[in-house]
Amino acid sequence: MMRPGKTGSGSTNNNNNNNNNSSSSRPGAYAVSRTSTGPAQVFRVTVPAGVRPNQEFSVHAGTRRVRVRCPPASRPGQIVQITLPPEPITSSTLLRIAPLTSASTMNQPNNADPQQQQQQQPQECTGGMVAMNPDVQTINRAATESGGTAQTFLVTIPPHIHPGMTFTTSVEGQRFQVTCPPNASPGMTVRIVPPSQPSTEAAPVTQEFEVVVPPGVRPHQPFTLMANGQRVLVTCPPNVGPGQKIRFRLPIHQAAAGIKLSYNEGAAGWNRTIRVTDMKFQWVRNNKNDDKEGSTKALDTSDKFDFQKSAYVRKLVFMEGNDARMRTGTLELVNASQATCDSRLIVHNRTLISYADIASVQTKTFEEKTSWFQNLCTSQLQGDWEEGRIKLVVRRSHLLQDAMEGIMSLSRMDMRKKWGIEFCGEPGIDAGGVTREFFELVSDQILDPDFGLFHSSQTNQQCMTINPASKISCLEDYLIYYRFFGRILGKALFDRQLIKGHLEKYIYKHLLGWPITFEDLKEQDEDYYSSCKKLVGMDDVSLMCLDFTATEESLGAREEIELCEGGSLKEVTNDNLGHYLEANLRYRMLDRVKLPLCELLLGFFDVIPEPALTVFDSQELELLLCGLPSIDMEDWQSNTLYSGLFETKKSRHQVCHWFWDVVTNDFDSEMKARLLQFVTGTSGVPSRGFAVLQGNDANIKKFTVHGVSNKQYHYPRAHTCFNRIDLPDYKSKKQLEERLRQAIVMSAQGFDIE
Repeated sequence: MMRPGKTGSGSTNNNNNNNNNSSSSRPGAYAVSRTSTGPAQVFRVTVPAGVRPNQEFSVHAGTRRVRVRCPPASRPGQIVQITLPPEPITSSTLLRIAPLTSASTMNQPNNADPQQQQQQQPQECTGGMVAMNPDVQTINRAATESGGTAQTFLVTIPPHIHPGMTFTTSVEGQRFQVTCPPNASPGMTVRIVPPSQPSTEAAPVTQEFEVVVPPGVRPHQPFTLMANGQRVLVTCPPNVGPGQKIRFRLPIHQAAAGIKLSYNEGAAGWNRTIRVTDMKFQWVRNNKNDDKEGSTKALDTSDKFDFQKSAYVRKLVFMEGNDARMRTGTLELVNASQATCDSRLIVHNRTLISYADIASVQTKTFEEKTSWFQNLCTSQLQGDWEEGRIKLVVRRSHLLQDAMEGIMSLSRMDMRKKWGIEFCGEPGIDAGGVTREFFELVSDQILDPDFGLFHSSQTNQQCMTINPASKISCLEDYLIYYRFFGRILGKALFDRQLIKGHLEKYIYKHLLGWPITFEDLKEQDEDYYSSCKKLVGMDDVSLMCLDFTATEESLGAREEIELCEGGSLKEVTNDNLGHYLEANLRYRMLDRVKLPLCELLLGFFDVIPEPALTVFDSQELELLLCGLPSIDMEDWQSNTLYSGLFETKKSRHQVCHWFWDVVTNDFDSEMKARLLQFVTGTSGVPSRGFAVLQGNDANIKKFTVHGVSNKQYHYPRAHTCFNRIDLPDYKSKKQLEERLRQAIVMSAQGFDIE
């Protein structure tokens, strides 16, 4: 792997190589722009033979071929004068890679003398990162203290502008008045911190609601309720107690729509609701029948761990990096009830997505959701052609290195521009095929276990997961490649491209900001999940002689990891068992891969705005990124085993006959893929067919239909570790189809099905 080039510290940076004469066949990313400058051009042309007045004819004018209308008084052989606008000039600028900035330095004391800090150079960090510059730390601290997120831009100082002089610049559709800083000169790039601009949208019309505070709710404690068909989150005001009435207001377009973000009526599980105070999404856990109009429920804010119900959501905080093109950030797990997400997308002070849009689209089919998302990307987020485009030149022999260095030189705005891909030495026009091949080759190579960043999941050999030992195998710059891969995922989703490879489900959940539970740990390592579950039922856990540590083995070496400070000296007892289980869940679902996962998420959100993803679940996100699989139904059925109540008659059993009839004739391609995800954990089909479907032990575990009593289970259940579905002996095909669909959908959305 190659280490990226480094930029200097301070507020001025020369990030780009502005030599327009450099050959654009050199590997890298090029900012391509077309400008029309200079005076109009005048040409004298001869009217060709046979042309009558007012008739059009074609002529060459300089390097251009244009069409001219013959003047009324002109005849063939006469000279006419034409005036053309200045000829557009296309320029290509080779961009230089932007460094990754470590956010860990934000936690270090900042007591040094300011002048001395400005003279400090960014220090080298692990994984290819550099330490955060003091001035950038100041920007991020100021944003944190104000409760916001820092945002800066890089602008180029125009000719004839010197320190102290002001100039006007346009950045991402916004115009700013900038004062040239000291020690800067024309052609240099400077970082600006734009002032916050109030929204130009009119305040929405609201509707008032009245509700009784439910029992057990204390002042300042939040609680959920159903109001006009929508679930909202309200905070109990001071000096108000249970039984008293309170009032709140909702925007009228939302109240009138009668919308709700309940993924499945009457189901128990985690739902997103809207928080009245700031109209942000927040996760709440619902019991059955909590969707009744007027029903209220206190929000459980307890930190007490519950093996069945506790859930956690990643919290990603964005910060500015040393280079404005490359943000940095921090990542942690918080209780699901504390996690929030914007319910609207505002770009250039214009609302592109509202809460009402999300709630409306969320109830539609996968195909309709996809169409809405793609239209958002191409029609509203993609940069205009006039703003320029990006040309990416790569060598097949050094594909990953060239692609990484090119893509890691782009700004977030560049990531949303139109791209053209060129392979060195292969002339041709990229009409879509070259781009499609590029994403397939890059994703295939970076997900290759031999590369060291990912390895196969323990429970599903078709799914890839982050390699916790990537720091050892790719010490020099492994984090740069995770950020690069995150950008590849985001750009593929943005441009309707597919990646070659499937990821573990918990990664899709982190991308979406969905709750992580112990059930997700089961899909990652069922043996470990089972051992943790046994601890819950033990009378005296201390007999197991456990402490707050985990053991990692890499390249033949074993390392003991403390799950908390002094964990090796802390014995696990019945009193702290909940903390021990929570610590293990946090470690396995995030902490062991925190830095790589943080970079992957940062890269992904360099392209995709998070509110646009709130309409999808984890299964749908996998289908968007990997595409619908091509399923051979005959191969699927012929390589299926039967057990339980179906062991004797096998496929001849009436329920099995109904099952295959529903899957073959009533399920479309999307539902077939979702069924595969439900039972095997992924929509991927082995290249050699279902005959070589593997289980969590890498041995062949064929698709299995296991018959169970309808009295035992009401819904089908899945065991992804050995590719088995427990199918109740339903009394009709209609009942089988209804319950199977419900089980598949609720499983994807995190609901309890019993």
